[in-house]
Amino acid sequence: MFEDLLRQWDGEEAVIRFDEPSGAWMFVCVHSTALGPAGGGTRMRVYDRPADGLADAMRLSQAMTVKMAVANADRGGGKAVLAVPELPTGDARRTLLLRYGELVASLGGTYRTAGDMNISPADLDVVRERCPWVYGTTGAGGNSGRGTAIGVLSGIRASVEQVFGSADLGGRTVLVQGAGSVGHDLALFLAAEGAEVLVSDVDEERAAVAGGAVVAAGDAFTTKCDVYAPCAVGGTLNADSIPQLRCRIVAGSANNQLATPEDAQRLHDRGILYAPDYVINAGGVIQLLGLEDHGWDEHELDRNLATIGDTLRQLFRTADAGGITPAAAAERVAAERIAARRAAARA
Repeated sequence: MFEDLLRQWDGEEAVIRFDEPSGAWMFVCVHSTALGPAGGGTRMRVYDRPADGLADAMRLSQAMTVKMAVANADRGGGKAVLAVPELPTGDARRTLLLRYGELVASLGGTYRTAGDMNISPADLDVVRERCPWVYGTTGAGGNSGRGTAIGVLSGIRASVEQVFGSADLGGRTVLVQGAGSVGHDLALFLAAEGAEVLVSDVDEERAAVAGGAVVAAGDAFTTKCDVYAPCAVGGTLNADSIPQLRCRIVAGSANNQLATPEDAQRLHDRGILYAPDYVINAGGVIQLLGLEDHGWDEHELDRNLATIGDTLRQLFRTADAGGITPAAAAERVAAERIAARRAAARA
């Protein structure tokens, strides 16, 4: 079931466990520890096949390696997926999370987790009962969604400046696709800066709560806007959807927005600036590491979140100078930093 995926993956370690009482598959993928212990969130999701959950964890862990390297965090990349037959509640959820905490604890700190899709700070409190390597609990770094949204806002400013010559969002039309915790906050921040905000979600009531004009989920790709901000599930930008886009910029919080690496070039060929997701959505990582490891106050946190825009500006310059996509520029930066750390370790 999993052999072909494991053979094709370039990561360091994949831990697979079937949790018979719940019917869930637990996947923990450690892609790289070259820059430090692997960090990355845990997502809980229903997949068509268990192998799809493993593939998701592998892709996300590689993206976390690049995210950590570009953000200059002393962490490697990892990710965990709980592939469940249905989203559990009550005692069933608690016992699954406790057993998952035991699995992460057994890795001895090689992988350090936080929240992701369908995992809340309260869920992480439960994991923390069995595992010391947990970020984002209710009593510590808290919900990282706000930090992610602030970082994405900074990245959208930088992207708008690159395309239109000014970072001013006043009058710019931004379509926020996905009105979950990050998308909701992002929509509010954008409106406060004078942007014309459009919100699309499979749950139109949730979209309406985020403010702005509601766009039907089926019309998100084809709605004209300056910035398309994917903030829901990944893999939605592909050979079929990219030709439908009517935007100048793609800049949002969703992980793994591109279905394949080649989709970065497809966006480029259409004249659409892509802010690599693992760069623009690093605010959650910055928040948790800053508050829990470095003891930052809110002022220091906000100052560091703003650097996401500066990082993107540099990547856009590098991409332009080298005739490559911003995604390729980000991966080059990550590879150089990882290679430098490995060389230093051998010296």
